[in-house]
Amino acid sequence: MDEAAAAALVAATLRMATPLILCALAATLSERSGVIDLGLEGKMLLAAFAAGAAGAAGGSFALALAAALAVGVALSMLHGWACVTHDGDQVVLGMAITMTASGLTIVLGIAWFHQGGQTPPLPDAVRLGAWFGDGQMRRGAGLLGHNAIVYAALALVPAVWWLLYRSRFGLRLRAAGENPAMVDAAGVSVQALRYGALALNGLLCGLAGGHLVLAQNPSFVPNMTAGRGYMALAAMIFGHWHPGGALAACLLFGFLDAAAIRLQGIVLPGIGAVPVQAIQALPYLLTIVLLAGFIGRARAPAALGLPFTKAR
Repeated sequence: MDEAAAAALVAATLRMATPLILCALAATLSERSGVIDLGLEGKMLLAAFAAGAAGAAGGSFALALAAALAVGVALSMLHGWACVTHDGDQVVLGMAITMTASGLTIVLGIAWFHQGGQTPPLPDAVRLGAWFGDGQMRRGAGLLGHNAIVYAALALVPAVWWLLYRSRFGLRLRAAGENPAMVDAAGVSVQALRYGALALNGLLCGLAGGHLVLAQNPSFVPNMTAGRGYMALAAMIFGHWHPGGALAACLLFGFLDAAAIRLQGIVLPGIGAVPVQAIQALPYLLTIVLLAGFIGRARAPAALGLPFTKAR
């Protein structure tokens, strides 16, 4: 592989991994506080639709991004209201959010835009452009020439690590996921901590969904998340609920996704042409392998998924 091809592969890996990184960080914050989040896929999908719809209607990048963030936070607050305040089943609600988002985006897309569930292509003024130039991107071996959300996702990894392991809020947040009764006995609200974690979770999911429409694709397409939320969840588990570990797994997923695009049509000696479907399935197969091989070994927060009721 020559230098230009390697740089292009690195650049594609970072682009593909960006929504995964953001969602994995979102899941890390939520689950460290004790709240299971299987709604990552739905939050990201509905946020992507909100960005596409607002961008097509208003023609403003700020409006499109604000819509994506608002939808992400609103869904996380719904998650908190049902599971933190009213002790609902966290797994069921997460799946309900994803299933509802999958259908609702198609219904609203057809009703509003009459394009089979898609939104109209967004104008260039709404979409994010790359920083630096193509020549600098080649000299930077694929690390330069990306949009601001790519760099923000990478910067958020150490930021979330600092928040969890070096701040008072992070200490209390992790304690809420391990021993909420102790946190409550210390006079700290477990519900407030979990709502705070879910608010940050919603912002990150909204940013991930916005990136899909404002940077990767020119418009919203039904089910365009294509399982990325579940990949991010697998990356978080593989990374042992740690931002750094989740980053490594997300980059691996992103690399396989980028490589799959470039491997289409490859011919293996003695085998022949590899089916496109087999190559495209590589990231999803890795998700299954990681979950099957590591979910039993990884130690989740002790109070993950357990409702907490304040003692009277």
